[in-house]
Amino acid sequence: MEIRHAHGLHNLESERHRDPLKRIQYADPELSPLGWQQVREQRKDLSASGLLERIELVVTSPLTRTLQTSVGIFGSPLKDENTVGNGYQNGIKTPIFNHPPIIASELCRERLSKGRSRGSISQCRSRFPQIDFSLIEREDDILWEADERESNESVAAKGIKFIKWLLARKEKEIAVVSHGVFLQQTLIALKNEFDSSIEKEFLTPLVYLFGNCEIRSLKFFRESVVRLGQDYKKN
Repeated sequence: MEIRHAHGLHNLESERHRDPLKRIQYADPELSPLGWQQVREQRKDLSASGLLERIELVVTSPLTRTLQTSVGIFGSPLKDENTVGNGYQNGIKTPIFNHPPIIASELCRERLSKGRSRGSISQCRSRFPQIDFSLIEREDDILWEADERESNESVAAKGIKFIKWLLARKEKEIAVVSHGVFLQQTLIALKNEFDSSIEKEFLTPLVYLFGNCEIRSLKFFRESVVRLGQDYKKN
């Protein structure tokens, strides 16, 4: 299951101002009120369908909007969205139970770009106690020091590496909470890798655009991903 983060404050700024120079610039934007509404609706729909209970693992990008989306949909129920991201329930900090494991990974984060960065891991752990950050080795964000925007080719390569990592895990039902460009480029790369019979005009980026908080299912069959599995073992 692939999920793009819910509507964020940076999305709201883009909708308000066509001119980038007039927008408020967020290094690590949080969800907007619309985003929280989307999270509530998706949690309700997934719960009603039974899919919420089937998820064995949630893997999320370590940026705030994806962390909030992950905990809001898959974490233990909280009183309201204001408690998601500060570790509190009804004003009291408590242990969180009865939700699938949620782990953060740098492999599924947003396209690298100047001016955007995640918080320190200490801050993330404090705000999101339901999430396991042990896979991230560096306390501070050094990946976002690039002066240029990361290319689509680089994002796609990162996506394939991430899929290889998923294939090596024991869980079968995994939810990935990430970003539009990452999900788009990963799907395009997978389609090019395994389905060369599809006409090239159907492989346009528009086909793979994700809306905010949109959920899609992606099934891997052993015979279709054997090359990725073999490559992963070699690497």
